[in-house]
Amino acid sequence: MTTTSARPAPLMAPFGPTLVAFVLTAVLVSGQLYIVIPLLPDMAVSWGTSPGALTWLVTAFGAGYGVGFLVFGPLSDRFGRRRLVLAGLPLAALATALVAAAPSPEAALVLRAVQGLAVATFPPAGLAYLAERIEPRRRAVAISAVTGAFLASAVLLQVLAQLLVSAVGWRGLFLISGAALALSGLGLRATMLPGGAPSATMLPGGAPSATMLPGAPSAAPAAGGGSVAGILAAYRPLPGLLRDRVLLVRYAATVVVLTGFVAVYTGLQLHGVTPSPGELLALRAAGLPAMVAVPLLMPWFGRVAPVTRAAATLAGGALVLAAAALTGAAGPGLVLLIALYAVAITACLPSLNESISARAGQARGTALALFSFSLAVGGSVGPQVAALFGGFPPLLYGLAAAMGLSALAVRLAS
Repeated sequence: MTTTSARPAPLMAPFGPTLVAFVLTAVLVSGQLYIVIPLLPDMAVSWGTSPGALTWLVTAFGAGYGVGFLVFGPLSDRFGRRRLVLAGLPLAALATALVAAAPSPEAALVLRAVQGLAVATFPPAGLAYLAERIEPRRRAVAISAVTGAFLASAVLLQVLAQLLVSAVGWRGLFLISGAALALSGLGLRATMLPGGAPSATMLPGGAPSATMLPGAPSAAPAAGGGSVAGILAAYRPLPGLLRDRVLLVRYAATVVVLTGFVAVYTGLQLHGVTPSPGELLALRAAGLPAMVAVPLLMPWFGRVAPVTRAAATLAGGALVLAAAALTGAAGPGLVLLIALYAVAITACLPSLNESISARAGQARGTALALFSFSLAVGGSVGPQVAALFGGFPPLLYGLAAAMGLSALAVRLAS
């Protein structure tokens, strides 16, 4: 009588509860980068300094956030997506609440870096979990919704902070954020399935993922567990991923996409495109409908190969930016073009995510950590890129050229 040691593949996650929990957590996690911006004047009054001097609070969070992706993504391959996320979010909630008690800007600076590091446990592990545990026909919708939530948080959390700061103060907002992160951790504990990922992941449309592709990097072996050698082994796939030219092109395109997204919204303010705060708010909010609509359309978009989708949406974004610069659009026309640009960005990022995940094979967590790191780099570089240009049209032309070249590179590298 023979026996087999093969274990049955884990069950797929329930779509509805998982999507709700992941979208809300994505907004909270990514939004912590942006929530401090409307609070800078009030924080400056509390500490007797200038708002400009406190912009380092944004940078400190961004630095911790980016480093955290590289640290925790590989560890999620080793120790499991659920385990890592459920360890990181309580720490993030504590660090966020402690910012409210910071006695000085220097203390807040350290706590913001710790906060960024702790919330970075969620994006790479969460996106890898969706790629593994959501059934293939709904996977593109889930990934699109979560990446859209990361983008939407830039608007949602700033607006929320602006509306609430007069009522609860900046310290109260950090306490509320800490409590919300703690609740999101409980929500993920209730919805995320325990155990490892299925051994062979299927892409939307039924195509097998790159776990079977020749040359795809494999995850580090499970032996070694929590020992130092075992932890270091989690990072073994990293050099192989960085030597993969196709992946490098896709990471570079990811940097270009988020650099452009942040630079466009920064340029709207830096270059005096709108005469009033109300019009600026309308332009910022113009992309929100797209961030809701694109995930709903992903069942149709998902029929197209991820690489083709990524190249097409990069090219589409380039055309929209070029059209805005060429026509000198203003008022409702600019609002419409910004909305179309948001459609391109919201559809492009999940497409790049899927194509990277598929090629990485079992090193998915590490590969998506690099994807998340690329997003962090783009978000950090975007404001500086906007400041380099002397006006809004030249900025749009430059970004359009970068997106067009990225589209060509992604298509050729496939």
